Amino acid sequence: MTEQLSPQVDSEAKSRARKAVAIYGLDRLLLFIGLTVVIQLLAVLIGAPVPLIMSALLALLVAFPLSMLVFKRRRLEANAAVAELGRQRAARKDWIQSELAER
Repeated sequence: MTEQLSPQVDSEAKSRARKAVAIYGLDRLLLFIGLTVVIQLLAVLIGAPVPLIMSALLALLVAFPLSMLVFKRRRLEANAAVAELGRQRAARKDWIQSELAER
């Protein structure tokens, strides 16, 4: 049986993935909060106060597709970082399974 070095999950890749996902999530959250505030202010300015929950629901409906367009680069970065981490984990898992199969 030949001893090989096991493929390790790169801590740098793990850090990049966490950071990219956190930044993208924070951007989406800030967009949602900003839209909620804008909708609430517009409702007050036109003299038709709307419950905050309704403004938040409308902002949620608008923020989802808007964030896909506005934060496209961040979304792609997060997807790429998570995909790389997944590839590294899959390679390690395959290596472990092959080592166990040899025993």
